[in-house]
Amino acid sequence: MVILVLGLVIFLGLHSTRVFAESLRANAIARLGEGAWKGTYSLLSIIGFFLIVLGFAQARWNVVELWTPPAWTRQTTILLMLFSAILMAAYIFKKSHIAVAAHHPMLWSVAIWAAGHLLSNGSSADLVLFGAFFVWAVADLRSSYARDQRNAVAYPAPNWGATFGAVLLGVFIWIVLLGGLHLWLFGVAPMAM
Repeated sequence: MVILVLGLVIFLGLHSTRVFAESLRANAIARLGEGAWKGTYSLLSIIGFFLIVLGFAQARWNVVELWTPPAWTRQTTILLMLFSAILMAAYIFKKSHIAVAAHHPMLWSVAIWAAGHLLSNGSSADLVLFGAFFVWAVADLRSSYARDQRNAVAYPAPNWGATFGAVLLGVFIWIVLLGGLHLWLFGVAPMAM
């Protein structure tokens, strides 16, 4: 579990600089330059993500079961993942009605993904992984909306082409995950449970 926690600290810590340390982030960019900042940020993010994957894979075999989720939670999570996938796709289609309404569709996607997985998984490793991502996403959403209001951010007018693109891509991602990618990546077949 130590590797998982270390990965979460690195990955989510870096991704929290705009939430908790905006001035520290600005100073680092000014000191290093934008290119060096992005390079360092990306490298450390990859290391953190790798540690999360490795740590979770190891922790899953030696965990305490905190609760046994009812069977219906699996179907609920599968449905929530459809919404999460569409929101993730809306991040790419920034002029979709979904992105324009949510303002921060990727953060909403992560929050829904984490909440859904917390709902249907009851081990201590699941609580650490998905709980950390859920808390981070909610905190980042709150910070992002406040920053948008402070900076009077104007969002683009939505268009239906982008909306259809986001929905189609999101549904495609969801089907691919259910069709075997989730099993291949994570060793769990969501539809088989």
